[in-house]
Amino acid sequence: MHSSSSQGHLERRLKNRHIQLIALGGTIGTGLFLGSAGIIELAGPSVLLGYATGGLIIFFIMRFLGEMLVEEPNAGSFSYFANRYLGRFAGFLAGWNCVALYVLVGMLELTAAGKFIQFWWPGIPTWVTAAVFFVLINGVNFINVKAYGEFEFWFALIKIAAVLAMIAAGVYLLFSADRPEQTVRNLWTHGGFFPNGFSGLVMAFAFIMFAFGGVEMLGFAAAETDQPRTVIPKAVNQLIYRVLVFYIGSMAVLMSLMPWTDLLGQLKAGGDTYSSSPFVLVFSGLGENTAAHLLNFVILTATLSVYNSMVYSNSRLLYGMASEGNAPRSLMQVNRRGVPVRAIVYPAIFTALAIVLNYVAPAGVLELLMSLIVAALVITWTIIIVAHWRFRRAHVARKTVLGFPAPAAPLTNAICLAAMALVVGVMLLTPSVRSSALAIPIWVLVVYGAYRLVFRQRPTPVLESVLEPAHIPR
Repeated sequence: MHSSSSQGHLERRLKNRHIQLIALGGTIGTGLFLGSAGIIELAGPSVLLGYATGGLIIFFIMRFLGEMLVEEPNAGSFSYFANRYLGRFAGFLAGWNCVALYVLVGMLELTAAGKFIQFWWPGIPTWVTAAVFFVLINGVNFINVKAYGEFEFWFALIKIAAVLAMIAAGVYLLFSADRPEQTVRNLWTHGGFFPNGFSGLVMAFAFIMFAFGGVEMLGFAAAETDQPRTVIPKAVNQLIYRVLVFYIGSMAVLMSLMPWTDLLGQLKAGGDTYSSSPFVLVFSGLGENTAAHLLNFVILTATLSVYNSMVYSNSRLLYGMASEGNAPRSLMQVNRRGVPVRAIVYPAIFTALAIVLNYVAPAGVLELLMSLIVAALVITWTIIIVAHWRFRRAHVARKTVLGFPAPAAPLTNAICLAAMALVVGVMLLTPSVRSSALAIPIWVLVVYGAYRLVFRQRPTPVLESVLEPAHIPR
């Protein structure tokens, strides 16, 4: 990968600190701060076990992706690996499904930002806030990759520091305040740790996995980091510990400070489960108004951080797809600062639909987007799991000494595939998101139809070039 943007290439200007924070930027956002409300309703305190299980599954998936990226860092990430190890249609599907996924996530984050602004100014329509932040974030990404990296670094740093501070403040209140209702016993005294039974936790599993969506975008930064073989393993390995601390630690403190039943009652008093953040409500309910306002600001920052990452990841994905022939070649065009401008503009046109949706029908937008995102995530993660399976087989056949091998593969591949099947099963059993699960095969067929129209030929044989010596960028 050349460094000269004048030759139409991305620039390697992301450092280790950028990659470390980008790895967290896509995971600590709406899924934790707003989406956790629906999970608490289904699972109660057992959400802690759910996050631990989901975090382990995501860790395995990221190790699969990390193993492939260390050997072959490429801007197309898993789209590139699907194309190379599963066949051209798999690469086409992986890429365009992820483009749709990140557009949906962008729409979700813009909508969520409007909800958080309404904590201070209830009269401001969600669509107005969405429009303002849409312009701001896309403008930052037009500057250069270093500007994106710096913007994301500070966004992510603020929210990480704030979540840790919130956990510390919550622990302090638990052990210092003379309030008998604030106790860790709240985790098992209000209907038990499994208030809706183990089935309640299972039924929440699809939404738990949604909370980890975005972690895979680390792969898109691989082509623009100056030391991929050092930085990527470190980012992947540290990710699991950090995410589990943030999710499990923050939720444990949250449900200890206020019984989950009381928290759920306050959430529903706002009109629906997703009307506001559980974190802000807890501190407001405790009379800690300053903390609530600060936390709401941080949550807003976190939401914008995720949208920022989605804009960046989508543009680099489209760049990589164009280089593979799975997207128009014009998307590879970059300006003199190394920014693929068209690859930013085209997804932004569709993301702008969030503004229209929130103007026309503001109620129910969040839940609709969340269910569609889960469906797209299942496709993305399944492709990563299977592509890694074939990648490992191909490299074992070549007797490659892998620099960052995933643990216990292919057993862990099978476990992760079973988890994806469970997510789809849960969606089919949940009336509010069943249509999203049923849409998965329809969406795959639509993409296949587009693929045949574009290439007007039968799909290339699977693993056609896998046993040829790989060109591995260093």
